[in-house]
Amino acid sequence: MILGHPSVVFNERGEREKLLVESAENFVKEFELLIKTILDGSSGACILKQPILDDLSPGSSNYQESSAVVADRKKFRSQLASFDKAWCAYLYHFVVWKAKDAKSLEEDLVRAACKLELSMMQTCKFTAEGQPENLNDNLKAIQKEVMVDQTLLREKVRHLGGEAGIERMEVALSEARTKFFEAKGNRSPLATTIKNVAATCSSGESPISDMKENSNINDKRPSQAVQSMFRVPSSPSESNTAGITMSNPMTVSSTLSEKRPTENEQMVNEILHGFLADSSSNIGTVEGGFKEKVRETMEKAFWDVVVDSLRGDMPDYSYLVQLVKEVRDTLYEMVPKGWKEEIINNIDLEILLQVLESGTQDMQYLGQILQYSLGMLRKLSSPAKEDEMKRSHDKLLGELTEHSECNNSGSNSFVIAVIKGLRFTMEELKALKTEVSRARIQLLEPIIKGSGGVEYLQKAFADRYGFPSNASVALRSTAQWISTSKDTVEVEWNEHVSSFSALPETDHAQPFVATLRSGHGVPDQRQSTIPVSDDTGLPECTGQRLDQLIRIGLLQLISGIEGVQMQSVTETFKLNWLRLRSVQSQFQQVIVIATSMLVQRQVLATDDPNITPTELESATSQLFNTLAELLDNFPDVSTAKIMEVMLRSSSSSSSGSTTGSPSDERTESRKQILARVFLKSLQTDDPVFKKVSRSVYCAFRAITLGGSGARGRKLADAALRRIGATKLTDRVVRSAEILIRAASISQQVHGPWYNHLV
Repeated sequence: MILGHPSVVFNERGEREKLLVESAENFVKEFELLIKTILDGSSGACILKQPILDDLSPGSSNYQESSAVVADRKKFRSQLASFDKAWCAYLYHFVVWKAKDAKSLEEDLVRAACKLELSMMQTCKFTAEGQPENLNDNLKAIQKEVMVDQTLLREKVRHLGGEAGIERMEVALSEARTKFFEAKGNRSPLATTIKNVAATCSSGESPISDMKENSNINDKRPSQAVQSMFRVPSSPSESNTAGITMSNPMTVSSTLSEKRPTENEQMVNEILHGFLADSSSNIGTVEGGFKEKVRETMEKAFWDVVVDSLRGDMPDYSYLVQLVKEVRDTLYEMVPKGWKEEIINNIDLEILLQVLESGTQDMQYLGQILQYSLGMLRKLSSPAKEDEMKRSHDKLLGELTEHSECNNSGSNSFVIAVIKGLRFTMEELKALKTEVSRARIQLLEPIIKGSGGVEYLQKAFADRYGFPSNASVALRSTAQWISTSKDTVEVEWNEHVSSFSALPETDHAQPFVATLRSGHGVPDQRQSTIPVSDDTGLPECTGQRLDQLIRIGLLQLISGIEGVQMQSVTETFKLNWLRLRSVQSQFQQVIVIATSMLVQRQVLATDDPNITPTELESATSQLFNTLAELLDNFPDVSTAKIMEVMLRSSSSSSSGSTTGSPSDERTESRKQILARVFLKSLQTDDPVFKKVSRSVYCAFRAITLGGSGARGRKLADAALRRIGATKLTDRVVRSAEILIRAASISQQVHGPWYNHLV
């Protein structure tokens, strides 16, 4: 990133950044040389020993080859030393560079704290004698809410600068209060005071400025990182919701720190959403596949280290003993209390270490441990698997015994047998733990999916944010979200209801109107993708006020251009922000696929007037299938890759409608047209983008409010038909169903809090 995308990494290019880039270039260069040295080196360099070289006579071919090996080894050591030196230099410059960023961010946080402090003091009408005693309930609520903001600020500063950072923050706040009272005595406006405090924090009067070097920070505006966490009030109404209290900050920090969701809460939430019934359902996801590859790579590297530690004249048995200890401890945790002493007696690590250090490398005792462990695994597993497990265990033990006898108990035979036996045992243990966890979840699932899960999440939410009567103070984001949704819910609901009346009585398609400019229209698709008599699916919104607010609010959240972040969602959806983010990703993917299909159809129709509707539809279907598979496996695919797929599918259609393959000149011309039109159509101010995104939004709204049954699907199908994208109906339904579940569960769990805010 530093070398390839410096403009993304650096906000400025000072001396620190210059040194970091130079050290990164040197580090990459030395690393490449080290890899080249390893790959080009002699295969014997790792195993040749100096006494062997001494026994060879000078001048012989073996001596010359051995000398070359030693030279390669010296070259490797020299290159390794150069690489280590370059790595240390890069690490040093990286730390120096990040330290400056931390100092700048700390200054931004302190400056924001000072501004909030002054705003609160003015709102609550503080005097030099302290806060007034006759504060009304609103002002007290403001002070209470401000405590939470102050806790977050202090935690951020503590992470950046430790206790010294907290001390610098206290000094800055004290100076801010002093300037406030001075300005109040001089009858100066608050805006001038805030500006002066900001200038003080960055001009050198505050202790924190002693650490600031080469910084170009706008004094009138905190950085984006600070703005995202703490919004400086710009109006009296906003100032009522921000500020820092004059009470003891350390007491506030220790008493009002927000609790994080526990693993049990997350598990219950996932079960209610139906994502833990079968843990294998997530195996095919992109993130899961990537993590699986990383796990396999790291696991292979670990076992390679274990193998290397057991080989050589002086083997290291610490890894082996630690692995056996892990097997014993895992079994100890899983067995009933009466079996625990038996496990300790049968897997004695002291005896094992004595046997290994004796140098005999005898498999007998270790084999007994493996045999006992596998027998215990069979006892703990389900009876249905016991016979199958016994056959596989006996087969393994037989192979280990046969392998040891055939190789006359050599060191290599011992290593292979040990690694194979231990890996098999640990994989069986892992499978057993997964089975036990799944069984426990399945036992709890009926209770959790009943009233138990909702009650548990309600209690956890109350512990974190207080009783429903305190919702207006504790759930600020939720209150603002509901207030915003109120302004649009009537319009959205009326549009949704009226769209049903515009549907035809039958499932026949309406004429298409989707063309970019002039030319061919979208081919008539008479076969609708909706099921004819499928009344199953998630329920539609009945018009109940709270249900409308939540569903429409979620729909507006995921349809926004800005990515969903944990900080941007309401308190009631903190547990599900990743779920909402995935729906937003699907929403954007539907727009991209629909736009690409629309653009390709128009370009093909314009470029080849002789193309038939069948060939046009075939090219569109091929593009849809390829893009859907590509985006399912690689959600962050580039526009260049998408255009490559568009060109490939359009070329295949052209080869069928013309004699021979299209010329290179025609292919290049089509590629340029596709790229220009496609990229233009993805701009937010482009008419095509507005049309496509609006149709996709209406399709999502149709399912979110109309349910995923026949009625909702029919409405979504009609919305997508306007842009020739009915193939995406199923994709829209699956994504919108996640919103329906999230809204329904949140209404059950957080209903009492919502009712106080509505």
